Amino acid sequence: MADKKSRGLGRGLSALMADVAPKAEEPVSSADVSRSDRYVPIELVFPNPDQPRRTFDEEKLDELTESIKSKGIFQPLIVRQRPGNQQQFEIVAGERRWRAAQRAKLHQVPVIVREFTDTDVLEIAIIENIQRSDLNPVEEAAGYRQLMDRFGHTQEKLAEAMGKSRSHIANLLRLLNLPDDVQGYLVSGQLSAGHARALITSDHPSELAKKIIAGGLSVRETERLVKQAAQGNDDRAGAQLGKLKPVIDKDSDTKALEGDLSAALGMRVSVDHKMGTEAGSITISYKTLDQLDDLCALLSATNLDGSK
Repeated sequence: MADKKSRGLGRGLSALMADVAPKAEEPVSSADVSRSDRYVPIELVFPNPDQPRRTFDEEKLDELTESIKSKGIFQPLIVRQRPGNQQQFEIVAGERRWRAAQRAKLHQVPVIVREFTDTDVLEIAIIENIQRSDLNPVEEAAGYRQLMDRFGHTQEKLAEAMGKSRSHIANLLRLLNLPDDVQGYLVSGQLSAGHARALITSDHPSELAKKIIAGGLSVRETERLVKQAAQGNDDRAGAQLGKLKPVIDKDSDTKALEGDLSAALGMRVSVDHKMGTEAGSITISYKTLDQLDDLCALLSATNLDGSK
């Protein structure tokens, strides 16, 4: 395996495939195809066993199948000779096209054969999926984790190479700490990435995930449920699951008032106004007993008539 410290992410998709991947806006002509590839029997082409993508969108695969039936495959598959059998080929990039070609009942597919090591193949497969395909959050996170574990890439390096923010990559990697069943809900679309992130800090993510799905909770409601459970109110959280009210975003004036009060007191202030009335409540949160003492002193220093 290549030295982790010497490898750069530029060795991945953009560098290794620059000479064979056509630009999205430029269709591949028949002359280009004849110069750059050859056709091989589809039964001699096999998928990459280390392919990070585990699920394929059936609807999109059907659309690609119909396109291939009508127009054929314009962009060749990138393959290498299969280890242990030089007469067969292993897909480096283009498994969706290969699957669709099978459904379209093609007998052969266009390929470009390149010499890649096992390490190169894995890195290209991961990067191609992240850059070009709609991986679900768990698959994308697993791809980043493989790039870090197998090739020594840092979060900062991945963020720069992938055009993502470091926080995006960090948040996705945290999803891999969730139990398998919760990750399964995320893969199936029953939970969003926002729901899953809220569950990361929970001691009982599996139980809460089922409640969230059953109750059809929003991300904000999920955060409240997790907070209640963390405070030891699991029974209360379950009992109130069906009573949770939608969280209404505060208007800009209320948020500005909260900011002014928080700055003046040096503590977090929340203003909750009851819609349709002139009533509401103010919540002041303190972090230390000293802050509480300061608040008490401030309130005590003001007389009922407002003078000091």
